[in-house]
Amino acid sequence: MRIAVLAVQGAFEEHEKVLWKLGAKTVQLRKAEDLKEKFDGLILPGGESTVQGKLLRELSMLPALREKITNGLPTLATCAGLILLAKHIADENTVHIGTLPVTVKRNAYGRQLGSFHYANGYFQGVGAFPMEFIRAPYVESISDGVETLAAVEGRIVGVQYKSQIAVAFHPELGGDSRIHEYFLRQI
Repeated sequence: MRIAVLAVQGAFEEHEKVLWKLGAKTVQLRKAEDLKEKFDGLILPGGESTVQGKLLRELSMLPALREKITNGLPTLATCAGLILLAKHIADENTVHIGTLPVTVKRNAYGRQLGSFHYANGYFQGVGAFPMEFIRAPYVESISDGVETLAAVEGRIVGVQYKSQIAVAFHPELGGDSRIHEYFLRQI
């Protein structure tokens, strides 16, 4: 199995390390030509969503990514990746990939000092899961067809829509690979 990891900015290397441990091969997406490679799934990592969106536009990667995801490419998006996928960003007119019918709130828990570890998270299909939130968003609202996979203190932090899985936290950081395993099983 070969998984593409968006590598224009953010925590892409951490995702690659988890995937390698699980026996998956990876390809880094750094430019439009990389999207011609053959791969079975896609990871959109955490980082700076504004920077990632800007780079996707400048590198002419946005239309091809949107088309692949719309056509069913299994996708796992974490933190900033959730923002990239969202059809709506609260209090903003910006849309990046826009294939996930949710509204997200950016920096929902505050800036860097508002980052936290939630030890008792529950992720549907995985069970108890430690969650690392770093300048994290949350899902403010969902549309029909979107399934809630995780919530923390009444806020949605994990969703699935068709072949798209998106979380507000960083499963690649805690040493627990079960969300990546869940994603690979979807493929």
